[in-house]
Amino acid sequence: MTDTMFGSENEHWVCPNDRQLALRAKLRTGWSIHTFQSERQRKAQTLEKRELDLIMSVIHRAEQHEIIEQHRIGRLVERLENMRRSAVGNGLSQCLLCGEVFGLLSSSSVLCLDCCMKVCTKCGIETAGSQKRAQWLCKICSEQREVQYHMVSGGAKYGLNSLLIVVAYVLWSALEMNCFVDVFYVCFLAATLGTLDFSLLYDQENNALHCTINKAKGLKPMDHNGLSDPYVKLHLLPGASKANKLRTKTLRNTLNPVWSETLTYYGITDEDMVRKTLRISVCDEDKFRHNEFIGETRIPLKKLKPNQTKNFSNCLEKHYIHPFLYNDKSLEERGRIMISLKYSSQKCGLVVGIIRCAHLAAMDANGFSDPYVKTYLKPDENKKSKHKTAVKKKTLNPEFNEEFFYEIKYADLSKKTLEVTVWDYDIGKSNDFIGGVSLGINANGERLKHWFDCLKNKDKKIERWHTLTNELPGSGYND
Repeated sequence: MTDTMFGSENEHWVCPNDRQLALRAKLRTGWSIHTFQSERQRKAQTLEKRELDLIMSVIHRAEQHEIIEQHRIGRLVERLENMRRSAVGNGLSQCLLCGEVFGLLSSSSVLCLDCCMKVCTKCGIETAGSQKRAQWLCKICSEQREVQYHMVSGGAKYGLNSLLIVVAYVLWSALEMNCFVDVFYVCFLAATLGTLDFSLLYDQENNALHCTINKAKGLKPMDHNGLSDPYVKLHLLPGASKANKLRTKTLRNTLNPVWSETLTYYGITDEDMVRKTLRISVCDEDKFRHNEFIGETRIPLKKLKPNQTKNFSNCLEKHYIHPFLYNDKSLEERGRIMISLKYSSQKCGLVVGIIRCAHLAAMDANGFSDPYVKTYLKPDENKKSKHKTAVKKKTLNPEFNEEFFYEIKYADLSKKTLEVTVWDYDIGKSNDFIGGVSLGINANGERLKHWFDCLKNKDKKIERWHTLTNELPGSGYND
């Protein structure tokens, strides 16, 4: 659309075009405009050196505040994640943080107001409620509240005001010179952390989520040389822990890294795809200090369609901590196990396959476990049906690929229950129970369906993923 001019030769009144009308509508500055200037007049209205210096000083101040705030928030979040990783108890019979067992002769327990887990008084912080009653928070939840408070107040206190000044000044200058400026583009330039290209594929048949990290562009420099050493790490929320953390390799001295790596989560169910969110974080690796957070993006898995690859090119954002993504469910999850069942007509027995585990709970101080699996076919009064796999050292995602055989008549199989437990092997003390699952006529949901599918399909191997529960089965399981 062209502008229509009215008035004398020196003063031209012009009907604004659609682009100008759209900009003025966003800025709520009215509908009239006094414009049309020659190229010479436009050049005469360029910004003076003093004005340019003012803009540059504001931008520099905003960047400095942003860096300070980024480091501060990063340290708080890093400390919170370290506390979560170092938690060794189950929050029921043990202190969630230090693992001390509760009892008459040991420490008393208090219940955390936020996560509803039990901690000892040394690992809890007493607060006053609205009715002046004593309320307790575990140190993790107390630290989480602190991080949330600083993240909400930090943006308004530091970088945000300066950025608004820059954006307002640039827009005002553009209006004075009758230039069209995209408001969102200016804001993006003032606060960008970079973009990340990646793709996601949910393989429904194999219960796997494939995450291909392609490349990033325009990352924020974090090192003194104006570059970064970026890598990408993935977490599934809720339930973020070392068990479900995946990461790419680190690329040195670049702001435009190309990874082209595929990271895979196994044991992902349709329920997970509805309930969980994938957090993708870009960080800068530092050999001598803590790694620095650059930015993140989050994808609710319900956006994906089974067996269809979806490509993303997302702008990175700052840390965002939502209480619903760090609730007590993250502490209840014990991991997953993949089991195969087959009744062999030729051998007249049940073949149980222990294939692999995923996202197991960490039981050792180093943030890992030394897991192995035990199986029983019950009822078994003499405990002769016990089988166990080899121990896999220092892993939360072990692969076993072992099979056990139980000689049993097909008619008797419907009366039996297969109990599978996962343990952490310890030297010199009792092994720690990680989680268990029972398959049989008294089970329900996927566990019952798996058992019936085995009974209905002789000589056919049926594989299923099952969620481990934190309830220890019968007394025969004490290890």
